[in-house]
Amino acid sequence: MTGPIKRVPFDVESYSRRSRTGPCFICAIVSGDPGQPEEIVYDDGTHIGFLARFAALPGYVIVAPKVHVEHVVRDLDEDRFIAVMRVVRRVALALEASVPCERTYLLSLGSQQGNAHLHWHIAALPPGVPYEQQQYHALMAEGGIVEHTPEELAALAARVRGVLAV
Repeated sequence: MTGPIKRVPFDVESYSRRSRTGPCFICAIVSGDPGQPEEIVYDDGTHIGFLARFAALPGYVIVAPKVHVEHVVRDLDEDRFIAVMRVVRRVALALEASVPCERTYLLSLGSQQGNAHLHWHIAALPPGVPYEQQQYHALMAEGGIVEHTPEELAALAARVRGVLAV
């Protein structure tokens, strides 16, 4: 690791309340809602990729179909599932080329109770993270989220977009 990850506290209760009672955050991003000013790194008209707002690791991207579907297996036929997984792989490779990365974590998270829109988390584990702080521990926002300036996020998004453009 090039240095310790700067973290700020994360209000899990507020996040949980908003994700369970608020509008779909991915649909809001897709519609251009100014309240969801995410850094978009990928958009092919069918899928979208953006930097995670509440990132537990310095390189963290969310990829989702633009249409609101909720179940990772049942809501996609095989061709649509393979298509989104191709996007996940492509974005993950671009992320690996853009940030120091020992391993890349891929997860489909969400719940019918909140954050129901199907999405994949792509998280780059930095080199040098002690084993005890890897895997689930590295992904838990309860330990704080990465502190990024808007300029740092814009620069990271530009690097990922640049790799994707090649």
